[in-house]
Amino acid sequence: MSSTRLPGKVLMNLDGKPMLACILSRLAKLKGVATIVVATSDSSADKIIEKFCNCNSVLCYRASEHNVLERYYLCAKHYNFNHVVRLTADNPFLDIQELERLIGFHLENTSDYTHSFSSLPVGVGAEIFTRASLFKAYSEAKKIHHLEHVNEYFIENPDVFKTMTTQVYGKKNRPDVRLTVDTEEDYKKICFIVEESGTELVGTEQAIELCTQFV
Repeated sequence: MSSTRLPGKVLMNLDGKPMLACILSRLAKLKGVATIVVATSDSSADKIIEKFCNCNSVLCYRASEHNVLERYYLCAKHYNFNHVVRLTADNPFLDIQELERLIGFHLENTSDYTHSFSSLPVGVGAEIFTRASLFKAYSEAKKIHHLEHVNEYFIENPDVFKTMTTQVYGKKNRPDVRLTVDTEEDYKKICFIVEESGTELVGTEQAIELCTQFV
């Protein structure tokens, strides 16, 4: 809730409900077994997120606001996860089809860290890492930006982790398009896409097309 560029963005209204709720609606369509946890900070500003989770029967785990890597480590340890998918609550257009493909690819190739950021629009992709690699990152990472951003230790140490990337082709291959919410302008664009499509569950290809129409 304490985002410096757009405070409170994760609970901003999108098609009549909080942005976080829209992401959870998409995750409800995920096939297979998965435990969904909202891992927020222990800051007093994020009590409202915990309240939202409690009211919507969603698991909530709270830990350090600034050491996000530690928050993920403690959450994974608490729930005894073998693999952890990382999503952020300012990306309301998560592509479930591509997420399922990412998870399958990761497991089939026994990767340490796998992501789908290289070809999908910004805000649509996801990443997954094993529990062992997350714990290794937590124990070895020392730089401030490694602690603030869970994936940067993985990205900066490709020789340490078996890292793989899923590729997307066709109309979804638009890494130049932004479908994330960092600023007020981003939020207006997302609202435009939802309004024009008629649903917050708009598909990636349509979201890309509508994104180009926003002015």
